[in-house]
Amino acid sequence: MALMETPLCNFGWKAPDFSLPATDEKTYSLEDIRGTKGTLVMFICNHCPYVVGIKERLVSEMKILQEAGIGVIAINANDATSYPQDSFANMKVFSQENSFTFPYAYDETQETAKAYGAICTPDFFGFNSDLELQYRGRLDSSGKNSAGPETKRELVEAMLEIAKTGRGPENQIPSMGCSLKWL
Repeated sequence: MALMETPLCNFGWKAPDFSLPATDEKTYSLEDIRGTKGTLVMFICNHCPYVVGIKERLVSEMKILQEAGIGVIAINANDATSYPQDSFANMKVFSQENSFTFPYAYDETQETAKAYGAICTPDFFGFNSDLELQYRGRLDSSGKNSAGPETKRELVEAMLEIAKTGRGPENQIPSMGCSLKWL
């Protein structure tokens, strides 16, 4: 499992469309999940220690963003043949066990991950209401470790700023995680 870091935010880059099946038996496009104040597309999986370490915080932070008018989707693009713990069936269990309030979609062909330039899990792409990239950073300052009272909530703060102003913060710290498992 190679440790990867996301590149710097390419401000203004437009979100590519997709059509992906999700664990709730629906198919989602970018327009289906687009929020009135912004949109967050995140690449996660079931087994990465970086995702497992943040899953509770991820769920609570996404509720805050959704309440603020930000659309959210999680996408798993890992090769489920080599990593069966990331299979669609296991995604359904993972999303139910963690009470996801957002769609958890499967990118079996990995076309969406490639279109976004996803690197690792977790990998966050925060867009403004015009679907222009404004955030490509980490969830928070604690990484995969438990969050304490001093933990800076970077993703939530950035997305709420984007919801208000249309612009993300100039300084962003890249997300870190396991490399995507390519076919």
